[in-house]
Amino acid sequence: MTKLLLVGESWVSAATHYKGFDQFGSTTFHTGADRFVEGMARAGIDVTYMKAHEAAEAFPYTAEDLSAWDVVMLSDIGANTLLLPPAVWLRGERVPNRLKAIEAYVRGGGGLIMVGGYLTFQGIDGRGRWHRTPVESALPVTCLPVDDRVELPEGAVPEVVTPGHPILSGVPSDWPYLLGVNEIVPKAEGAEVVLRLPADQGGLPLLVTGQHGAGRSVAWASDMSEHWLPKPFLDWPGYDALFANMVRWAADGT
Repeated sequence: MTKLLLVGESWVSAATHYKGFDQFGSTTFHTGADRFVEGMARAGIDVTYMKAHEAAEAFPYTAEDLSAWDVVMLSDIGANTLLLPPAVWLRGERVPNRLKAIEAYVRGGGGLIMVGGYLTFQGIDGRGRWHRTPVESALPVTCLPVDDRVELPEGAVPEVVTPGHPILSGVPSDWPYLLGVNEIVPKAEGAEVVLRLPADQGGLPLLVTGQHGAGRSVAWASDMSEHWLPKPFLDWPGYDALFANMVRWAADGT
């Protein structure tokens, strides 16, 4: 069974409520991977779900420790979470650079998938900060140095560029619409664009694959859940096959 380490896809929201003279605050915890985790279980993918706040301390520090999984998936989590664990941020200690560990893991044969969102690739206001990192060097794309979000409130239906790619095996041809992507740039050598947006919506790459050393990497420029993937996409029969195929394709480099 293919083993996947999913990192990110969780957040805490704080709200202030005003009721006439009075006000009070509340906080809520959210996860964005429930649909994905359920689908991967049906597809036979063994998922370890490390939420964003857990990753700050629990994410492995070495390529050897990461090798417990066939694939690492980073989804809607910024580079700072891995660069600034409590030992560094709170205590001023030195620790291994976990972005370098991810690159070494892929170069040695591991699989890497980056899923788009407001804090992956470069993200909102450039806060994802994956540009010019060792992780970017392992991806088949480069990130923009600025806010890279492309919001598509009118919806965009993916177009197939490489119909014979293994990631599309068993995926229905009736693609649902999505509502946004991160703008990414395929690398000049070795990158293969599998899906893109329609030409009249920029023709931007949506799914790009590549090789890094002995490992494989995948860039999926949209989300795995709301809001960029609306309910019709989450309910689409091809959702499980698409994401399971990404994981298995990336794992085949191991």
